[in-house]
Amino acid sequence: MKKLLLLLALIPGFMFAQNAEKAKEILDQVTAKTKTYKTIKASFSFSLENLQEDIQEEYTGTIFIKGDKYKANLMDVDTYFDGKTLWTHMIDADEVNIDEPDPDDEETLNPASIFTIYQTGFKYAYLGEKDSNGTAVYSIDLYPINRDKPYSRIKLEITKDNMQINKIQQISKDGNNYTILINKLESNTPMDDSMFVYNESANPNVDIIDMR
Repeated sequence: MKKLLLLLALIPGFMFAQNAEKAKEILDQVTAKTKTYKTIKASFSFSLENLQEDIQEEYTGTIFIKGDKYKANLMDVDTYFDGKTLWTHMIDADEVNIDEPDPDDEETLNPASIFTIYQTGFKYAYLGEKDSNGTAVYSIDLYPINRDKPYSRIKLEITKDNMQINKIQQISKDGNNYTILINKLESNTPMDDSMFVYNESANPNVDIIDMR
């Protein structure tokens, strides 16, 4: 009887290890494919949900990625990052903030990392296959190894037929859940490095605030 109880106690851990292996196998394929892309252009929807506060907001945006450089538009804000300097253009306010973000700062996470966010600092759990708006996807949960992170887990959906990230959902500890749904992704579109630098001469009437 004791041996039977011990075996039953070991089953959940064994199944979790199997699930972790399956999740890693899928994510390794996503990584390998993503590394073949010289550039990424994506349109996406971004939503914020807090059920306790009855908040539900949704916006659409676009992002252009080349290495660690990016240009993004979301909520009437254009951001440019050339790998060192960050320009935040608040269009309605006619204002641009210039900064040099700390790459280790959680609050200034490079948006380009959404396609590789799973690579370090997480444990994985494979939840299986499911249908997501008519698309077959793999469902994977990421749990941060560092328990001090502001979120408890990140839920990923990987499109089965092309091994690309379809959806990312961050389950935060403060009750706010953030979701990014990739509506369209194009790879290897030609992008000049100049598009990741804010052009001050083209916007002479905008206030420049240098925070470096």
